[in-house]
Amino acid sequence: MIKIGMMIGERYEILEKIGTGGMSDVYKAKCHKLNRFVAVKVLKQEFSENANFVSKFRVEAQAAAGLMHPNIVNVYDVGEENGIYYIVMELVEGITLKKYIEKKARLSYKEAVSIAIQVSLGIEAAHNNHIIHRDIKPQNIIISKEGKVKVTDFGIAKAATSNTITSNVMGSVHYTSPEQARGGYSDEKSDIYSLGITMFEMLTGRVPFNGETTVAIAIKHIQEEIPSPKDFVPEIPAGVELIVLKCCQKSPDRRYQSMAELIEDLKQSLINPEDTFVVFNDPDEDAATRFISENEMAQIKRQSDRRDYMEETLRLKNDTEMIEEDEYPEEEYEDGYDPKMEKITTILAVVAGLIICCVIIYFVGKITGIFGFGGEEKGTPTTEESTMESETVPMIRVSGMSVAEAQKQLREMGLLTELNYVESEAYEQNIVISADITEGTSVKKGTTVTLTVSAGTEGREVPNVVGRSYEDAANQLAGQGFVVNKTESYSADVEKGNVISQSPVGGKAPIGSVITVNVSLGQEDNKVRVPELLGKPEDEAVAKLIEAGLTVSTSEVYSNEYEQGLVCYQSYSYGSYVEPGTTVEIKVSLGSETVTYKYNASIEGPTPEEAPDYVVGTSVGVTIVADNGKVLLDTTTTTFPLAANHNGIPSPKGMITFTYTVTTPATTTTNESGEIVTIPGTTESRSFTRAVEFVKE
Repeated sequence: MIKIGMMIGERYEILEKIGTGGMSDVYKAKCHKLNRFVAVKVLKQEFSENANFVSKFRVEAQAAAGLMHPNIVNVYDVGEENGIYYIVMELVEGITLKKYIEKKARLSYKEAVSIAIQVSLGIEAAHNNHIIHRDIKPQNIIISKEGKVKVTDFGIAKAATSNTITSNVMGSVHYTSPEQARGGYSDEKSDIYSLGITMFEMLTGRVPFNGETTVAIAIKHIQEEIPSPKDFVPEIPAGVELIVLKCCQKSPDRRYQSMAELIEDLKQSLINPEDTFVVFNDPDEDAATRFISENEMAQIKRQSDRRDYMEETLRLKNDTEMIEEDEYPEEEYEDGYDPKMEKITTILAVVAGLIICCVIIYFVGKITGIFGFGGEEKGTPTTEESTMESETVPMIRVSGMSVAEAQKQLREMGLLTELNYVESEAYEQNIVISADITEGTSVKKGTTVTLTVSAGTEGREVPNVVGRSYEDAANQLAGQGFVVNKTESYSADVEKGNVISQSPVGGKAPIGSVITVNVSLGQEDNKVRVPELLGKPEDEAVAKLIEAGLTVSTSEVYSNEYEQGLVCYQSYSYGSYVEPGTTVEIKVSLGSETVTYKYNASIEGPTPEEAPDYVVGTSVGVTIVADNGKVLLDTTTTTFPLAANHNGIPSPKGMITFTYTVTTPATTTTNESGEIVTIPGTTESRSFTRAVEFVKE
């Protein structure tokens, strides 16, 4: 029995329960040997004495333990202690894709495709290790707080071997492939089908098949044609729609044959989403005569009617008709086969083959440069770099600017920056004092401008970490209270993983300042250079990343620095070199955040210090005014405390004004002549104020 606070494996302290599944519970734990937080999956007690369940649990551990990939939840350890079977995994802080879809109702096609690419990369790594997941669904996909997508729960995974011919129906029925639903053979293409269903749900916010029982849903997977996602969300691009439909073909041979094929089409859909570039497979093209049922002919007609606009577009472009292929049943066929279909299919296959050959020749020529239109020899600057070197810009005045504003403006001019902090009493902290290039000087784009920045009078010494490993450097800088920004570049002189340079070097800087360290990638190889994305529209940034051979993860945040729709953050700095296929996270600005405040309080009456002559029970006018002039409350009361509940206040502060009257009664007196004189009473208005701060909503 797992209890909070207990220690298992003599190293893992159980902290809290964070999830539960059909077979197991998941706990957050601390590994005391490596001083890190982990997730511990524990087989439920009712299953721990069942040899079958224990076997499945061990299969998961064995399957997942051999997989190491950025898009897979990594397994660190596995063990058994006093009848408790457990797996120790990477702790991913975030939410499941299922909850993310529920939160947003449905995802944009760009976000859905980006997530699908990351999931595909993880599944591809599993397939390359001969591991089939067999339970791909949004519940088994985690999105971290950093936007990283990871596949988890290989609980029913199996090794793909040549002698495996049958499998039990396992996995979640809403996402199960037809062959799994039938209890037949399942392979890599079963995962592709389940991913297609997952994409359908991301795009539409619903699953394609539902029913009152699991059996009813399974039968629909076997018998019914998947509806088009465009039937539910018309704005889904044609290319994305066709990818989903190809993934979800009934026959495995008609789906994508590998994750690599699917990834290529997903990347293409981000660049040309409306192009109908998806090629449907026809494995039976050269086989014996086949028969199509009346039901299938009706399905073909429905899909053909739905995609008439696609066919017309292609006829205008290529002067060739495109006939969409539909699936044929695997088991039985009836009379009614149209021989014209086979002829047309054959012609289309030849045309498709010619197109593919041309594309391959084009890209080979582009890479090698044999046709003189793509190849870039080492050492030859790209068009972008040549333009940067040839163009010049006049240096602007940066003295007196904040360091963030100066960097932004120089970056927009095509200039790079380095920072040198110095203590200063004349300039406030993080204000630029000077630059090493005089205002008005013509400067080539790509030039590095050194900015001297004020560290105020309480700066902290910046340690010199050049030559140290990045891990040591980052720990030392973070320990001093600095934020570390990592860039990477090739170096023949500095060992891979060690710091080549840093900015600023030495001196003092304010706590919380960004220290940029440039880390060696070793000698140059086939790594990809990260493009400049900051300030670019989202579509342009995504296209640049895909063109560079990188994967993209997008999210939206508020930004006061960048306009809505522009990239305000990239996880790898411009000019860094990364492995091909690396996921680069970008954040797109939602514009400036509209901040509002609330004030929910009980207002106490005047105190003797505030109003010495105030008499309890006297009528008091109470007015609350926000700093922007908005009147929140204007009332009169004789009793306190007074309840105040106000939301949507545009200012963080305000003022409460109390107004009351003091009355002096009439008096009589005798003057010097002995006459009685009446002195009239007076009524005087008094007021005082209280400053008040509101709470951010």
